[in-house]
Amino acid sequence: MLHFNRCQHLKKITQKCFSSIHVKTDKHAQRFLSRTFALAELRKSWYSTHSLVGDKNIILMGPPGAGKTTVGRIIGQKLGCCVIDVDDDILEKTWNMSVSEKLQDVDLIHRLKLMKIDRIVGRNSGTSMKDLLKFRRQYYKKWYDARVFCESGASPEEVADKVLNAIKRYQDVDSETFISTRHVWPKHCEQKVSAKFFSEAVIEGLASDGGLFVPAKEFPELSCGEWKSLVGATYIERAQILLERCIHPADIPAAKLGEMIETAYGENFACSKIAPVRHLSGNQFILELFHGPTGSFKDLSLQLMPHIFAHCIPPSCNYMILVATSGDTGSAVLNGFSRLNKNDKQRIAVVTFFPENGVSDFQKAQIIGSQRENGWAVGVESDFDFCQTAIKRIFNDSDFTGFLTVEYGTILSSANSINWGRLLPQVVYHASAYLDLVSQGFISFGSPVDVCIPTGNFGNILAAVYAKMMGIPIRKFICASNQNRVLTDFIKTGHYDLRERKLAQTFSPSIDILKSSNLERHLHLMANKDGQLMTELFNQLESQHHFQIEKVLVEKLQQDFVADWCSEGECLAAINSTYNTSGYILDPHTAVAKVVADRVQDKTCPVIVSSTAHYSKFAPAIMQALKIKEINETSSSQLYLLGSYNALPPLHEALLERTKQQEKTEYQVCAADVNVLKSHVEKLIQNQFI
Repeated sequence: MLHFNRCQHLKKITQKCFSSIHVKTDKHAQRFLSRTFALAELRKSWYSTHSLVGDKNIILMGPPGAGKTTVGRIIGQKLGCCVIDVDDDILEKTWNMSVSEKLQDVDLIHRLKLMKIDRIVGRNSGTSMKDLLKFRRQYYKKWYDARVFCESGASPEEVADKVLNAIKRYQDVDSETFISTRHVWPKHCEQKVSAKFFSEAVIEGLASDGGLFVPAKEFPELSCGEWKSLVGATYIERAQILLERCIHPADIPAAKLGEMIETAYGENFACSKIAPVRHLSGNQFILELFHGPTGSFKDLSLQLMPHIFAHCIPPSCNYMILVATSGDTGSAVLNGFSRLNKNDKQRIAVVTFFPENGVSDFQKAQIIGSQRENGWAVGVESDFDFCQTAIKRIFNDSDFTGFLTVEYGTILSSANSINWGRLLPQVVYHASAYLDLVSQGFISFGSPVDVCIPTGNFGNILAAVYAKMMGIPIRKFICASNQNRVLTDFIKTGHYDLRERKLAQTFSPSIDILKSSNLERHLHLMANKDGQLMTELFNQLESQHHFQIEKVLVEKLQQDFVADWCSEGECLAAINSTYNTSGYILDPHTAVAKVVADRVQDKTCPVIVSSTAHYSKFAPAIMQALKIKEINETSSSQLYLLGSYNALPPLHEALLERTKQQEKTEYQVCAADVNVLKSHVEKLIQNQFI
């Protein structure tokens, strides 16, 4: 793996081959062992006295035998610049002896020991290459701006070309931009395209024309060899590789992004694997997305997104994040933004609007109890669709947003999946789930899988589509609906019809949604980025409450998507039967997905069912499904009772702690009126920033 970094006009390329990690220690490893960090000290003095400036000065550094000299000479030829090997051309000529001979100098070793840099010269001669590379990695990751995979069997010329492509990407800061789904491409090529950079898309959240931001170009695709190299990687390592490919280093430097990812997926997750895959039965596997601090899949993005947002915004402005939640997003976003450092919390605040009577009792208590000094919850006397639509209208009200900016120096943004920075991290866990199946030996890389996802706002299943675009061989996307089956009907007919359709409250409230925002992104992709069509369709949905797509688009949609829905009785029955046969308790959303997977998946390949929340959040429904009579207990009593069943997965400790909180937390409730929501937003801005 190649890492390179630009620091004080000095370009350093550090090469590290993952393939060598699994090779026994040989003569190259022994040389590497003897010099691990001693040369770092010796070279440092040389760097300090040799000023290298300009983009064509490239220094390759890394373990001997990794190929840096060979690749470096090829790069030098392609760039037409001089190539210097520090060992051969500088140090050995200066010392008039080889580096290995110099390192045998007793005085040198003695001085280094006196300097207490025992880590440099005091490594055991029996230390494995794997341990050495693991030790060195902590230093490499501080320095690089981009990384290049060295696939097994790749020629030096191929590696050199990859390095040059990575450098080209790094230098071309305008190469990766975002457009609105409602952007109309200019007829004349000389007209400038209204594009945004990643950081701008994250800050703005929603495009000014009402559309959603999407990449102007295709998603980056990893080769088969690159994917295979990630099979044995951790979730954090996979996230770093994939997100680096999707976020230009001009927006977030790779080293900084790595720090954010390590912070996001650390001790706040109950499982070290972050999003583990569990074999349920037959060809069905459960992707457990509930090990984060608030017990839902929203944590996988909302533990990272706040750090991304804080990095992207300018330091001189205050930001108010508006969020609509159907249940899980509210507590996840409040928790995520509460983990920012003190300075960032002083300039970033969050208000989450939730349907006052449209979430489970536990979800409501969790949202209210997650309020912190920079985050508040407001109940709305309506449903999620109103909350989401109201926020979009607030964003598109230029008079109101302009007033907030001028009067209070505050800019509005979002943290729902309409924000690209919130949606992007979800791609990682779909890719990671597939790699885990390969790692566990259930499939070989390249074998297809299906995914079945309980779907409301279309963000989770869309992230799986993006994972496929990056190279994960997903065959079918199975969209699972509850009684609010507008997406199932649309996938089957191409007719998105909200007329005379009322939102039903179900056991799976997080998918009690009729207006699926992220569907617009997928239709835009299918329609070859036809922004004019998206404008027409979604304006018609707003005014006439329905739209119909053409037959060719319906057929294209159905090539990849299958959909069905689950009744309330079927949901409870699935929870009961799954527990009785496997000892595993599904939450109601996962149960909806299992019912649909059982019905429509043909069992010719594995199916990964997304478990989007821990059952602890829905104890009354679980107890009803398992025919437990003591339903009218307190939340903590219900959870302890369920815990006595010794089922899988075990109780979620963070959620159990939440039920023990006795204090009544205050929160506000408002009418279903956009102007009332505006008033709440302004008052909260006054209290927080003025």
